[in-house]
Amino acid sequence: MRAMQNVAILVWVFGALVIAGGVAGYVKAQSKASLFSGLASGTLLLLCGYAIFQGKVIGLRVGTGIALALLVIMGRRFLATKKFMPAGLVAVLALVVAVVLGMALFG
Repeated sequence: MRAMQNVAILVWVFGALVIAGGVAGYVKAQSKASLFSGLASGTLLLLCGYAIFQGKVIGLRVGTGIALALLVIMGRRFLATKKFMPAGLVAVLALVVAVVLGMALFG
């Protein structure tokens, strides 16, 4: 049970960082797309963390899907721009979260 609590905390932290990144993208570049996608995916990650904390497998599944989607989107953006911030950082964090969630789901 303690392991799932740690996974939930990781997902909460990642969700909060995604939200903060979306807000920062809007403040810096007036990007409404960054704001919307950051708020939407970050909020879903926070909800997934809550579900994981409650012991519900759906949180692991949906959280893994969101992390993989962010990995693909931000990984492609990093490869296109070659700028580590923010796309490369989010891609690395999404990879770590996806691996941890996958291990919790299948391990």
